[in-house]
Amino acid sequence: MSSSRDDFGIAIRSALLQKGARQKFSLVFLLIIATIIFLMDTYQFKFIKLTKVLINDGIYRVTNISTAPLKLLPAIREKIKETAFAIDENKELRTQIEILKNKNFQVEFLKNQNDNLQRILESDVKIKGQSILAKVLLDKDSPYLKSIVINRGSKSGINKGMPVVDGNYLVGKIVEVNYLSSRVLLLNDLNSRIPITFGKDSIQAILSGKGENKPVLEYLPELYEPYGNQNVFTSGKDGVFLPGIPVGKTEMDELNVKVRLFSDPNQLSFVTVQLINIERDNF
Repeated sequence: MSSSRDDFGIAIRSALLQKGARQKFSLVFLLIIATIIFLMDTYQFKFIKLTKVLINDGIYRVTNISTAPLKLLPAIREKIKETAFAIDENKELRTQIEILKNKNFQVEFLKNQNDNLQRILESDVKIKGQSILAKVLLDKDSPYLKSIVINRGSKSGINKGMPVVDGNYLVGKIVEVNYLSSRVLLLNDLNSRIPITFGKDSIQAILSGKGENKPVLEYLPELYEPYGNQNVFTSGKDGVFLPGIPVGKTEMDELNVKVRLFSDPNQLSFVTVQLINIERDNF
C-alpha cells in the first residue's frame, strides 16, 4: 500500500519537473527572438524596415476599417432623425391636403346649390299669382311609380293639384298634402295625364306617363302625321295647369310619339310650386 503511494508521488514530481523545464525553455526562446528583433531593428536591416512598414500599414488599415462604423454612427443617427421627421411631416401634410379637399368639395357643393337656387329665382316663367320654392326630400322611385316628396305643405298654402315646375319647365303636380310636406306626381308616372298642345297647328293631345323617363303622346288626331323635334306645352284645358308651360320635345319611337322632358325627373333638387287658382284667373 505504501509503495503505491510512493510511486504516485514520484510520477507527480516528474510531471512538474518536465512542465517547469518546458516553461523555462519557452522563456529563453522568446528572449532570444526578442533580442534578434531588437538588434535587427537597431541596425535598420532593409527586410526588417519593409516588414515593419507593411505591418504598420496593415494595422492602420485595419484600425481605420474597424473604427469606420463608429465614425458613421452620428451621421446615421442624423439621417434617421431626418427620415423620421420627414415621415411625420409627410403624414401631417397628407392630413392637411385631405382637409383642404373636403373643404373644396363643400365649397363646390354649396356653389352648385347656390347656382341652382339662383337659376330658379331668375326663372322667366310668368306665373299669375304666387309661387314658393321647395326642396326635394325624397325620391319615391319604382318601376312604374315616379314621385318626389318636398318640404312644403299646407302650412305654406299648398293644395292638391297645384303645378310644380323646375325653373321654366313643368315636372308634375301636387297629389298629397301634409302639414310640412307634400308629394309630387311626376310627368313620367304611370298615373300622370296632362293635356298638352304642340306644333304650329296647336295640336291637342294627352301626355301620358308610362313609368319610363319619356312619357308618350296619346289621343292624337286621326289624320295627323307626327314627327319629332316639336316643342310641347301645357294647354291648360284641365283647369289645373297654366297654359304655355314648356314640357319637352317630341321624339319618334317607331309608331309612338314620345316626349323628351326638358327637366330630368331623376335630377331634381329644388322645385317651385305655383300657388294659383285657375278658376279665379281670366285666361
